[in-house]
Amino acid sequence: MSSAQLDYYQTLGVARDADGATIKSAFRKLAMKYHPDRNPGDSECEAKFKAINEAYECLKDPQKRAAYDRYGHQAFTQGMNGAGGGGPFGGGFGGGRGDFADIGDIFETIFGSAFGGGGQRQQNRRGADLRYDLQVTLEEAFHGKSTEIEIEVSTECDACNGTGATPGTSERQCNMCHGLGSVRAKQGLFVIERPCPTCNGRGTVIENPCRGCRGEGRVDRVRTVKVEIPAGVDTGTRIRLAGKGEAGQRGAPPGDLYIFLHVQQHPVFERDGTTLLTRVPVSFTTAALGGCVEIPDLDGSTNRLEIPAGIQSGKQLRVRGGGMPVLQGRGRGDLVVEIAVETPTRLSRRQREILEEFRATETGEECPESRGFFDKLKDVFGS
Repeated sequence: MSSAQLDYYQTLGVARDADGATIKSAFRKLAMKYHPDRNPGDSECEAKFKAINEAYECLKDPQKRAAYDRYGHQAFTQGMNGAGGGGPFGGGFGGGRGDFADIGDIFETIFGSAFGGGGQRQQNRRGADLRYDLQVTLEEAFHGKSTEIEIEVSTECDACNGTGATPGTSERQCNMCHGLGSVRAKQGLFVIERPCPTCNGRGTVIENPCRGCRGEGRVDRVRTVKVEIPAGVDTGTRIRLAGKGEAGQRGAPPGDLYIFLHVQQHPVFERDGTTLLTRVPVSFTTAALGGCVEIPDLDGSTNRLEIPAGIQSGKQLRVRGGGMPVLQGRGRGDLVVEIAVETPTRLSRRQREILEEFRATETGEECPESRGFFDKLKDVFGS
């Protein structure tokens, strides 16, 4: 392998089994180090920068990488155009790798190629959709809010307005495929059609790539995006921001940005859809005699809850309209309050005396559930 064909993995300094994120990270570090703007007049850095860019353009594309892993640099040589067996798809009749050397090629020709064959030029790809996970408090979910987020995203290159070409220049027809976007090679009795390796199926090439985006028509930068969160959202609610995803290749439409919301736990309330639930402890005297408690509402007001005399632990009381707003609708859910009767643990001497006097007057009718339980024990086990 000549120096002009240095292994792409070696060029980027990554292992052959490196994932896409590792390859991208390695490319960014090297591109920043050897970029011509940082090394003006240094021809060696400029050559290294071109080699780094060439390696990344291949390895970032799963299809190109697969071809490179299998055939090396021959996957992108003129032989792929059927000129006589120089590449993996060459060979013609009775030459190269021999007839029916790759049965997968034959099936792709008959049933359709996964690489966009059929003589059709490939269009520049729409930008990728992006996901952003956003944490909100229960209060923010109740009221809704307007917020801003920062995301790192590929955006249209300002220098070339997304064309990928140096300002003042334009794309030209690809000389290898003559603008068709595909090339053909004989394979035994069949003619195999593949996307053109020179223009990647576009039919055109950029002779003078924009230095700002290296011909991609887009660059990575941090963008501030405004997000409107409606009242009533819940964990799992998805907000779609059309056109806020990654920029498309060379002026193709951008993708979308999807905001996935996660509502944080609240110290007082639990949530079940539009219903809010809370547990309220009350003293045993309030439970016995009745009374009221006040529970704050997320809208800033107060819910006054009447406690009926004789209430037991575990009893649930409902406040109509005290819950969460209905998302993109009207009204609110309910607030459900579970009562927990609290037994006093710190008694003064006088309080203890009063309770002793109360116990001395008990007949068993005061607590029918307790009396019924012990009567049942007697029936089962005898007195």
